[in-house]
Amino acid sequence: MFGDLVDQDHPKANTVFFHFSIRLNPIQFSDIIIDDSVDFHSIKVLEYRELRSIREETFVNSDILKTIEHSITRRQALKIAAFCGAGALFCGTALTKPASHPDTTEWQDLIAPDLSNVDMPAGSWEMKDGVLAAKTHDTIWTQKSYGNFILGMEFKVAKESNSGVFLRAGDKKDVLSALEVQVHESQDGALYGMVGAIYNAQPPSKKMQKPVGEWNRFTITCDGSRMSLIFNGEEVWNINLDDWKEPHKNPDGTKNKFAKALKDFSRSGPIGFQGLHGAAEAPVWYRNIKIKEIKKSE
Repeated sequence: MFGDLVDQDHPKANTVFFHFSIRLNPIQFSDIIIDDSVDFHSIKVLEYRELRSIREETFVNSDILKTIEHSITRRQALKIAAFCGAGALFCGTALTKPASHPDTTEWQDLIAPDLSNVDMPAGSWEMKDGVLAAKTHDTIWTQKSYGNFILGMEFKVAKESNSGVFLRAGDKKDVLSALEVQVHESQDGALYGMVGAIYNAQPPSKKMQKPVGEWNRFTITCDGSRMSLIFNGEEVWNINLDDWKEPHKNPDGTKNKFAKALKDFSRSGPIGFQGLHGAAEAPVWYRNIKIKEIKKSE
């Protein structure tokens, strides 16, 4: 049974949503509890790590939808515990993620203002007035490893900037052991080298970057095999790494540079920021780099 926990960080905390994922066998309801004491339209979300999707229209079973619609029309709020043959209903393949950029004010700083919690060559990066800037081509790495988390940040690029955010690195000495979310003015010549892409693996669904000199925003979620990116207010990819089943091959059939299938990549590791990269070695800036660790939901 799901508790009455309220997650104030959920960006749509004024509505309860449900998403069902059927894997092998039909779903059987084990319990439906109706609570008359709360107005359905103002109830806070019950722990969005359990209720992962935010689209009511994505129900995959019309009978379930009718059951829930009936309950909603008769009462003000409901909680559901249901199970299927492949496991708990809410432990399906959907991703724990915010639906838009969350308020990160109370989240932890990923990088300390004095750079005391990172590994980098001396003088390669600086933090000034809350803005992190690269001075050389070297990558800056967190000393701590992170597994399941939501990472928020803003970044600004110059003409021909080329940088990136490395996630869950398996080996700091090998950047291809980490997935890199591209930070660019536009793109480089590599497959899926555009800003907002996972380098060499996954392009964004649309162009969302702002003009050079303006601040952009990323919200990156890593939750087990699931990952998503919200880029300047819109989700541009939401993927399952388990779909990358072979080395050197993406699910869309294109070839990548990874000697290991992405499904076998480390699910925990340091987070890094690529320094001045590309022929121009143009500057790049990051600020408001905040992280919230979450429980693995699969």
